[in-house]
Amino acid sequence: MDLTPAVAEGRQMVESYGVGRFRISGVSYDGSVLVFPDATQPWAVQNIADLDYAALSVVTTAEPPVEVLLIGCGASLAPIPSQLRQRLRDAGIGCDAMDTGAACRTFNILVAESRRVAAALIALSE
Repeated sequence: MDLTPAVAEGRQMVESYGVGRFRISGVSYDGSVLVFPDATQPWAVQNIADLDYAALSVVTTAEPPVEVLLIGCGASLAPIPSQLRQRLRDAGIGCDAMDTGAACRTFNILVAESRRVAAALIALSE
């Protein structure tokens, strides 16, 4: 799936995703990723069961601070534990969980609007 709206130069844009991979601003990534408006990095989380506050430490300490965290749960939406949601809220970060495809599309829209957003994208599995 190709996801390429217009965006300011230097901003990360999720161009495509598929089983076990992402293409973000011209760079291919294998596995899950954390995407910020200005940077993308590999992420060790492989499924929603591995998600905890420690796995999001890069997000919670980001500068400038992240206001909205999109969690791409994989092929389908999965619930985020209420304790994790509360810790993120206490850190000043709103959290929205959705399937990974929806998280990619939403990230692109929010980046185009110059929002302080991050996406924690779990790669799709077969």
